[in-house]
Amino acid sequence: MAETGLKQVLIAGGGIGGLAAALACARQGVPVQLLERAAQLSEVGAGIQIGPNVTRILQAWGLGAALAQVAAFPKRLQARDAQTGQVLGSLRLGERAQALYGAPYATIHRADLQAMLHAEAQAAGVDVRLGQTVQGWRETAEGLAVTTAQELAAGAAQQRGESAATEPPLMADVLIGADGVWSAVRQKLLGDAPARFTGHLAYRAMVAQGDLPAHLRSDQVTVWMGPRLHVVHYPVRGGQWLNLIAIVHGDKPAQADAWDATGHAQALMQAMGPVGVDLHERLASVPAWRQWALHDRAPMSGAGEMAQGRVALLGDAAHPMRPYLAQGAGMAMEDAQVLGQCLGADAGSVAERLQAYAQARWARNARVQARAIRNGRIFHATGPVAWGRNVSMRLMGERLMDVPWLYGGG
Repeated sequence: MAETGLKQVLIAGGGIGGLAAALACARQGVPVQLLERAAQLSEVGAGIQIGPNVTRILQAWGLGAALAQVAAFPKRLQARDAQTGQVLGSLRLGERAQALYGAPYATIHRADLQAMLHAEAQAAGVDVRLGQTVQGWRETAEGLAVTTAQELAAGAAQQRGESAATEPPLMADVLIGADGVWSAVRQKLLGDAPARFTGHLAYRAMVAQGDLPAHLRSDQVTVWMGPRLHVVHYPVRGGQWLNLIAIVHGDKPAQADAWDATGHAQALMQAMGPVGVDLHERLASVPAWRQWALHDRAPMSGAGEMAQGRVALLGDAAHPMRPYLAQGAGMAMEDAQVLGQCLGADAGSVAERLQAYAQARWARNARVQARAIRNGRIFHATGPVAWGRNVSMRLMGERLMDVPWLYGGG
């Protein structure tokens, strides 16, 4: 393993992107400390789809067997009309994905993926510290002096005459902001506007397949498309559970940054309007919904949006995207893999290595962001555009639904 010359990489954020980045760096022999603001690592009860571009990375990290224990591997993706229930097209996954792209298409609970990455990162020597929020940093001759919200609070308490233990700022050669769509690291680095509300609301649910009647259970990915709405459901946890996500148009909620608000079935059904019997029955089978407001940013326009000097952004902190290509987590994990490779190089300054990372990643991320926005318009289309979509899917099927540049790249 090459000598990197790095004494400490500090990662802000212990979600999927942050843990993947920590693992990727540690695998390159780079010392890593990860700070997560939550008191314990936990993920919301939702599933994600991970295409061959992502499962290929997990396999390269030696996590193929662990993935097989907790994920589901659907054999097909099917598109249906939300109002008529008619099948519009199908894409074979399973053996076809393995043969074409060298890795499977998987569906997994977020918590299972996070736990897998956390365990492997710790085994690789990553120092994970909980209850720590990166607030800012300053350049010094030795590198970056990184301050946390907890450190600032302790300092303020001391100034008020209260007893509070304080620690010196954390020192690092590199700071990686993997702290999500509301990233504090991004705000300090770029100082741009907050992520924008898309006008779309997502409702999610997890249901034990054993609690559903046989005809509502599923071992495939199904996408229902209708006017100003779409619904996706697929198996997770080895097929024992069914994950459902329904996305509709709506007003920005009062707590727009909440990821786990209560969702009301009546509000969802009202926003959806009339849907077919098959879809209505499936939605009605859900005992409880959670809701969040979808936010994104315009597609990236250059490498400067991902790295400047000794600081870089990763995942949602850099390129939050709409879920209509199912690649939010995927792009974060691709970022992580490239970041580890660049920081693990034995030549170039820290800034040069981070610029190499940003140059390697920004255009692909921008392409995925743009395609996700386009897909959302197609999924939610009305009138002649919806008619054209349906006809095209019936005629072209797999040729239209597959994404070789995405699944084969990375």
